[in-house]
Amino acid sequence: MSTSQGSPGSVLERDVGRPASISGRGHVSATDTSTLITDLPYGPEAAQVAREAVAVALHGTQSELLDDARLITSELATNAFASGNPPLVLCVDRTTPTTGGLEVEITVTDGGCPHPTPSSPSAPEEWAESGRGLVIVEALADTWSLAPGTHGTRAWCRLTRAAHPSASSN
Repeated sequence: MSTSQGSPGSVLERDVGRPASISGRGHVSATDTSTLITDLPYGPEAAQVAREAVAVALHGTQSELLDDARLITSELATNAFASGNPPLVLCVDRTTPTTGGLEVEITVTDGGCPHPTPSSPSAPEEWAESGRGLVIVEALADTWSLAPGTHGTRAWCRLTRAAHPSASSN
């Protein structure tokens, strides 16, 4: 695995299941940004690998944010495997604006599905064993979108946490 650091559009070489990350510091926007990109296995283990990758990308953040991000990522990876085709790719962008706080963007893409799914969640039957993934994403994320397609599907969300003036670094 190799990474390039420091500039937008950096090139990454990825190995399946092995996260690569890049960091950007000192850009015009004066934010601290890091990006983790990894291929996910096309199988039921995609959710577990995605949760572990998010834990790496968000190491040191508030436990509530980490828990929400892991759950959202697990749901997005599960949906990509269940409804899409390979390849599955996870991207986690972590940005600390100069004003403080934290923004996390999570994107899971897949190779598309022959029968696109609706882009808005519907409530599952009360006793259904599945069908709650996008409802969970909608409840936990500040904003999200799903762009299904036959040649590729992109599920994206953003979690934003404000700076706490009295908070000390962890």
